[in-house]
Amino acid sequence: MTDLIRMTATAIVEGLKSGTISPLDCLDALEKRVAEVDGAVNALPTRCFDRARSEARKLMQKPMAERGVLAGMPVPIKDLADVAGVRSTQGSPIFKDRIAETSDLLVTHLEANGGLIYAMSNTPEFGAGAHTFNEVFGITRNPWNTRLSASGSSGGAAVALATGMAWVAHGSDLGGSLRNPASFCGVTGMRPSPGRVAATPGAKIDSTLGVEGPMARNVEDLALLFDAMVGEEAADPVSLPSDGTSYLKAARSGWKPRRVAVSRDLGLPPVDPEVAGLVLAAARKLEAEGVIVEEAHPDMSETRECAQTLRALSYANMKPLLDKHRDLLKPEVVWNIEKGLRLTGEEIARAEAQRGELFRRMRRFFGHYDLLLCPTTIVPPFPVEQRYVAECDGVKLDSYVDWLMIVHAITLACCSAISIPCGFTKTHLPVGLQVVAPGRGEARLLAGARFIEQVLGLGAITPIDPRS
Repeated sequence: MTDLIRMTATAIVEGLKSGTISPLDCLDALEKRVAEVDGAVNALPTRCFDRARSEARKLMQKPMAERGVLAGMPVPIKDLADVAGVRSTQGSPIFKDRIAETSDLLVTHLEANGGLIYAMSNTPEFGAGAHTFNEVFGITRNPWNTRLSASGSSGGAAVALATGMAWVAHGSDLGGSLRNPASFCGVTGMRPSPGRVAATPGAKIDSTLGVEGPMARNVEDLALLFDAMVGEEAADPVSLPSDGTSYLKAARSGWKPRRVAVSRDLGLPPVDPEVAGLVLAAARKLEAEGVIVEEAHPDMSETRECAQTLRALSYANMKPLLDKHRDLLKPEVVWNIEKGLRLTGEEIARAEAQRGELFRRMRRFFGHYDLLLCPTTIVPPFPVEQRYVAECDGVKLDSYVDWLMIVHAITLACCSAISIPCGFTKTHLPVGLQVVAPGRGEARLLAGARFIEQVLGLGAITPIDPRS
């Protein structure tokens, strides 16, 4: 069982396809590992191993060629997407006892590609904020130091990966929610281009801010899960058809960038000096491999105003919950809903115009550079008692999302981006490097990220046992 837990996802799938490993072996190994370590970190509070075994037996009745990309690989789902017959709470006391009647499109798509759902990973209430805690399940703790935050909002997924309770995991991302916890936990998380991964639409059916995406312990494993996630679903009006690209093959292609830009802050300070130093040092290591590295970034100066407005607009549709359950909503969610309800048409139009200009600037920038590198998070992991980062490098921040602008900027520009480990602080906490490519440039992004991962030699730092 221990050997299975420490294997890569690609090796597990090879074993599943050859018949040397069965889906039930995988589930047994995960259930044992969850029992051993989740009490210390609280990453997977809702488990459905019986459901997963039932689905595994059905899958095992099919010929191997019909078992999909994942062939019986277990996958935890972030507790913002429904899984039929499973407790699905969105981290909110309002829905603490809710059992989902139907599965999200994302889930049915993964299951059709051979994924087995065995747990729901913890998330902040409604995914709001980049620190994973809620009133239903409590705090998810960072396995590198359990007194610290795992970030979020896909914090449970990142911790499950880092501790060997998952080989791959689902997450979602609006303001860095796939990338932030990957950075804090020493794993990988990718925000794909809007439309790459189909999901059940919310109130705004054509949203391009929030996306679903893959997480894993290394770039190859992440690409494997991404192959199982991509593709069009008619019930998602912005979903893109697959063009036949194998992203795992793309990651393994051996391509390396010719010229990359690196930025300590995207012109959006503050950034902790130690974090910035690690990112710049990682970028400089590419020069020894013949890559041209230049300090540069496009003008992203409107990011804060634009992000605050469009994020608030996305929360305005939660007014019915605010009217009925204000006392059950955390203050940050109330603040964001009320901010959204106060927006004027002029403010919204200005933000949309700003986003369009940010997008165009970034496209022009990638006419000169293959990739853009910058910090994923502006600080290392912080104490779990803090609700969010209120100050960095002597600069006070005004709201619970101000510390996330370095990832929000990439969201607004519709780029694809991945966080990979790039080094450790003096107190041995992981720091993530955000690697950015143009929208719909995931093949380039994954190939470049794997190249950088190999140069840095940090592709196999997890799983670990939780450390207090």
